Amino acid sequence: MMHRVIERSNQRNGSESSKKPEPKRTIKSSPFTFQWDVEKEDTLNDTDDLYSMLQPRAIRSAGVTPSTISTTAKITTGAEERKRRQVILQAEQERKRSKITYDDLHWTEKPLSKMTDRDWRIFKEDFEIITKGGDIPNPIRYWSESGIPQAILDTIDSLGYKDPTPIQRAAIPIAFGVRDVIGVAQTGSGKTASFIIPLLSYIIELPRLNPVTKVDGPYGIILAPTRELAQQIELEAQRFCTPLGFRCVSLVGGHSMEEQSFKLDEGAEIVVATPGRLMDCLDRRILVLSQCCYVVMDEADRMIDFGFEEQVNKILDALPVSNVKPDTEDSQVLTSQSKFLGGKERYRQTMMYTATLPPSVEKLARKYLRCPANVTIGSSTGEAGATVKQFTEFISAYEKRKARVLAILSDSRTRYQPPVIIFVNHKHHCDELVKAIHSIGWNAVTYHGSKSQVDRERALAQLRSGQAEVLVATDVAGRGIDIPDVSLVINYEMSKKIDAYIHRIGRTGRAGKSGTAITFLGEEDDPVLYDLKNIIRKSKISRVSDELNRHPAAKYKIVTQAR
Repeated sequence: MMHRVIERSNQRNGSESSKKPEPKRTIKSSPFTFQWDVEKEDTLNDTDDLYSMLQPRAIRSAGVTPSTISTTAKITTGAEERKRRQVILQAEQERKRSKITYDDLHWTEKPLSKMTDRDWRIFKEDFEIITKGGDIPNPIRYWSESGIPQAILDTIDSLGYKDPTPIQRAAIPIAFGVRDVIGVAQTGSGKTASFIIPLLSYIIELPRLNPVTKVDGPYGIILAPTRELAQQIELEAQRFCTPLGFRCVSLVGGHSMEEQSFKLDEGAEIVVATPGRLMDCLDRRILVLSQCCYVVMDEADRMIDFGFEEQVNKILDALPVSNVKPDTEDSQVLTSQSKFLGGKERYRQTMMYTATLPPSVEKLARKYLRCPANVTIGSSTGEAGATVKQFTEFISAYEKRKARVLAILSDSRTRYQPPVIIFVNHKHHCDELVKAIHSIGWNAVTYHGSKSQVDRERALAQLRSGQAEVLVATDVAGRGIDIPDVSLVINYEMSKKIDAYIHRIGRTGRAGKSGTAITFLGEEDDPVLYDLKNIIRKSKISRVSDELNRHPAAKYKIVTQAR
């Protein structure tokens, strides 16, 4: 039995030993062939500072043998290597120290070159600047960093402009980029300077008007809805233009066409006009716009409300069409427009300013503005000034309202400093209030649509000079009238639309100063109570009165159906 087991074992071992061993794979070693000459082509002699810090060292990789390395390469000594590493370490430490230092600073303490995206975001939040519309440049921190021509900077300094307002910070850099602009900001926010400064920065690079070129018209036009606003813009523009040797002329109703034609004959770089009077001048060939490449529409929403849309369309259509900007994303890029920065071949630039942005204004913007940049100052449109403290009082009888006005003006505890503006809805209330105010020793003047232009200008002049202390006016003075230091606005009658209310109380609390608005309410004001409550609620310094808060009409918005 044992013999058989041994025999089987020998047979098995013999069969296993009879198997042929598998052949081993051999790898033929050969150097990798590069597409360049490793003997000659290297970066050791490169003149770049980055490569000058590198030192040659042996390179070992698959397919490359030491024999392929240049035998002439210099090997860094230990001392040189330590010195090189020390320099790199010191540079890295300095970079980290610098980063930590500036990261800990507020944007007001940083140089412009060290501002980060986070800093700019905080900057915009601080000034409630909201922008949209493609690649938009950063706002202005200080006038000295704005890129404004020095001659204009000197004028800004002489006029006492300390720091830019939010709309000026945001809009001026965009305008310098030859972009169209839609600016949404409330009254008293410095809008006028935000378009006058870019306009003059453009004009200052152009040839001076001479007897030949002045007949081609102005370099820029500014449209305003009312003669009062147009004349106010003219006065502000002249403060900048006169030191620079430029002329600004206003074209408004209430003045003879011959007088304004004579002004145009002398030539003007800037024309400020109401749409109706400018259209008359164009129709009579008193004015042409052959070299006008800069258009500003101030208070565009009010121009539409006043029914000037047709005239505005005709005026914009009268501008040269050869320089209309293409309606593409390329129009946002400054470099693609560099050859159009001056002269008649310059792209037309349009700036539109408005306090609200209704669909009618958006329609106008879509037609004439090309890829505009939108700038909004404040958390949203349709809000009252942040520096105006708002109060409401329910007083139905007009005799009681009149008595309340006299009590407010006579109260020694809240003695409001003049000037004071009182708004009414009906002009016959103007004369009644003026007589009552005179009885307590205050000098008051009236301002409404039935007054001649001369009388209206005289009333404003008396208020500005201090000869008059109170202005009793209709909504003609609701927008565009800039009376400095108005301490109090009284809405003797609440406006029928909430937008008019916002513009009324915007006469006070301007340029960062505080103001007060008192509004009398009655049963006829139910349709606007809901919106009024929301406007007051949004204010950080105002409080909704208990009576207004409990009023049934203030709980839901009343929708009136057209018959």
